Amino acid sequence: MTQPSLPELLHAAVTAVGGTERPGQVAMAEAVAEAIDDGAHLLVQAGTGTGKSLGYLVPALAHGERVVVATATLALQRQLVERDLPRTVEALHPILRRRPEFAMLKGRSNYLCLHRLHEGVPQDEEEGLFDQFEAAAPTSKLGQDLLRLRDWSDETETGDRDDLTPGVSDRAWSQVSVSSRECLGATKCVYGAECFAEAARERAKLAEVIVTNHALLAIDAIEGAPVLPQHEVLIVDEAHELVSRVTGVATGELTPGQVNRAVRRAAKLVNEKAADQLQTAAEGFERLMELALPGRLEEIPEDLGYALMALRDACRTVISAIGSTRDKSVQDEDAVRKQALASVESVHDVAERITHGSEWDVVWYERHEPRGGAAYRHSGASLRVAPMSVSGLLREKLFTDRSVVLTSATLKLGGDFNGVGASLGLGPEGAEGDDLPLWKGVDVGSPFDYPRQGILYVAKHLARPARDGDRKDMLDELTELIQAAGGRTLGLFSSMRAAQLAAEDLRSRIPEYPILLQGEETLGELIKNFAADPRTCLFGTLSLWQGVDVPGPSCQLVVMDKIPFPRPDEPLMSARQKAVEEAGGNGFMAVAATHAALLMAQGAGRLVRASGDRGVVAVLDPRLATARYGSYLKASMPDFWYTTDRNQVRKSLAAIDAAAKQAD
Repeated sequence: MTQPSLPELLHAAVTAVGGTERPGQVAMAEAVAEAIDDGAHLLVQAGTGTGKSLGYLVPALAHGERVVVATATLALQRQLVERDLPRTVEALHPILRRRPEFAMLKGRSNYLCLHRLHEGVPQDEEEGLFDQFEAAAPTSKLGQDLLRLRDWSDETETGDRDDLTPGVSDRAWSQVSVSSRECLGATKCVYGAECFAEAARERAKLAEVIVTNHALLAIDAIEGAPVLPQHEVLIVDEAHELVSRVTGVATGELTPGQVNRAVRRAAKLVNEKAADQLQTAAEGFERLMELALPGRLEEIPEDLGYALMALRDACRTVISAIGSTRDKSVQDEDAVRKQALASVESVHDVAERITHGSEWDVVWYERHEPRGGAAYRHSGASLRVAPMSVSGLLREKLFTDRSVVLTSATLKLGGDFNGVGASLGLGPEGAEGDDLPLWKGVDVGSPFDYPRQGILYVAKHLARPARDGDRKDMLDELTELIQAAGGRTLGLFSSMRAAQLAAEDLRSRIPEYPILLQGEETLGELIKNFAADPRTCLFGTLSLWQGVDVPGPSCQLVVMDKIPFPRPDEPLMSARQKAVEEAGGNGFMAVAATHAALLMAQGAGRLVRASGDRGVVAVLDPRLATARYGSYLKASMPDFWYTTDRNQVRKSLAAIDAAAKQAD
């Protein structure tokens, strides 16, 4: 029997999801199929509207090997599991003569814990457990959330937090979930046979396609025990996010609140001497955290070093004591002990990592404004440690024993894939070596006609932005652009403070155009309201640069207040930049410019989301037109028609606005 052809399979899948076949999608599917057949590694840039999920699912399903698909966002995970995979499997079943199984797998804390739900939550201050349902007033938001969770537990098949709509607060969810460290284990837990997390793992073991997130992929790479089933193909979607997600998982944090919580949880489970040692060490650490100054700690101050060593040693003593002490008077002792052990081990591991002082780690101190109340007085002080780079980790753990495909709308920065490749631990494209995985990059283009659909406008006449300086000329320009566009504006700001100042200023200047501000409502509500009224503007920072998908007339002007370089005092970025410079490279281009290019490419991508979209991306920072690195940044963005003519842009915006009103 002849094997079905890839075009035949792709056509069936695209028809099943109600899509349209595009040349870029076909090119992507062919490149992915070739990479899987050869056991090779591939970076694929596929513009918005290409249909990249089918571009990798169809060749992966056709090949018949086990595939892990890792995404960055919940929205894409849901799209894959609820829409793309079911329809694609059904469409391909008659042709492939098999029906591939698929499953979703997340970290344990994403699933409802039946033990927590039915037996209660270990208490910090006293022995035993407390009934969270009795402790929370039924009229309070927490009480209402907990009652909803209890009712939901009887009807849910997955126990997955993301299947609960509407959702509940983090505080409520923490009462009914556990981390992997806190889990008793299926064999020791009376609810092990019914456990939602264990059921998800069993489904994943039987599935041909496993959909997960970048965080679990990172945990699988970093920790010794694998959490993902053995697989032959790894597909990383939204791959531009991977390095930051892996860095996040590999970052450790110590706060006074976290340490004090560990003290309280362990106090009643160990002997008095061990408890006093940990209490004393915690008090010493807390005093120093109140005195410390924010910033990177290239060398650990002597007094802080002593405090961390005391904390590490006290934790080690407590861990041994918890293991050798039993107290049957404690209700559900195993659960209480497991939670205490998890807290103390977490503190120990970070303290040990910082005192060990690896040259590959960056340590810094942060202080934020307290969130209010005595209970939160230490919430703003934290000591953090993160890897200088995760490229070596990714090279060693990601690109071995499987074919890896990474895809995104933004992987080519400055015109090639090498910048992103380097951040993933790859050498230059085509380079081969003992420890360098061989890979290639493919840009399958976009179905959109960017030069005809969009304009890139740089406000070359504005003053160069100064750090935290007053930018009246920028606000004047922004006001005129919004008026010309008739609202319809997504404002992407380099800081939350800049977004707040702009919103406050423009609300008084142009009250006829409602201005929504990130943080004043949930992100979902903001985007919904922005899309509903074309006269509305939406201002915000980081998550808006990458998380807004509003096709049509509601978003016809995307404004960037300035090039989003990382702050010079941002500890991790500045450390990485310095390391590149010390190795003889260009730290600014390798770190700061690459960071800015990725964000600007993502931000500019908010403008054209459908074939009928028209509009302007306005960058209110003259450096994009005047600085040497400007060409690198522009080459990373969609190929819009480029101008610095402010009058031409106003005329174009007015014409686009008039056409949109006429269409309405």
